[in-house]
Amino acid sequence: MEIRYGANQRDAKKYTTQELRDEFLITGLYRPDSVTAVYSHVDRMVTFGCMPVTKTVPLDDGIDVYGCFGTGYILERREIGIFNLGGSGSITVDGTKYSLAYKDCLYITMGAKEVLFSSDKKDEPAKFYMVSAPAHRAYETRLLTFENAIKRPLGSVAECNKRVINQFIHPNVLQTCQLCMGMTVLEEGSVWNTMPVHTHERRMEIYTYFEVPEDQVVFHLMGEGQETRHIIMKNEEAVISPSWSIHSGVGTSNYAFIWAMGGENQEFDDMDGIQTTDLK
Repeated sequence: MEIRYGANQRDAKKYTTQELRDEFLITGLYRPDSVTAVYSHVDRMVTFGCMPVTKTVPLDDGIDVYGCFGTGYILERREIGIFNLGGSGSITVDGTKYSLAYKDCLYITMGAKEVLFSSDKKDEPAKFYMVSAPAHRAYETRLLTFENAIKRPLGSVAECNKRVINQFIHPNVLQTCQLCMGMTVLEEGSVWNTMPVHTHERRMEIYTYFEVPEDQVVFHLMGEGQETRHIIMKNEEAVISPSWSIHSGVGTSNYAFIWAMGGENQEFDDMDGIQTTDLK
């Protein structure tokens, strides 16, 4: 497991391109038959990736659980949200099996001891993208399909941001301790997300971009509103966004992304907006 310590806005504005990428960008999430994990001290969020191909892979594969978490198992004091961004597969939680198609999601509550990942076909492996947050009580482990996600169409063709926000792990859908996750899908010809921009002092976010064509990229905008920076991202890469940073982007084609949020509250209107013309 890679450990990332929190960066403050005063130092981040002085980072080189490579330093920005080293601090905030997460790459290489999907390696055959293994788990990749990045622990961020920004709200103690952990980003995982798992691509089972020829065998069943446990969540704690290759991880020193007590050394990293100080607990007997990963979800002893944590909750986790998992999306499948690959071929069909399954997740078995303490003996209960959940089947996930492309873009389906599974929320696993605090206290689950054994989490196992497998793919239905080794030549079309599942790609499980996961974000975990600290938790203080158990709720209900629940499968959330893409078909049944709450869908909120937003934006317009004129503003190049016509999109659908799909709510999965969200207060409108189910109870969690702090974790919220959803998926935004941009229509063809639309490339902007989260514009006008905002920050939220009481929460952080992690984005992962996918459905980015191999020869295209996304310019992820970050930093303070008066000190913006960007990170160029490719398909299936993730980025950490501290509470002081904007989190917006524009692609060289349309794309989709998953947002994961954790922090003090789950009030989505609790944000500080910044006018587009005020950005620097």
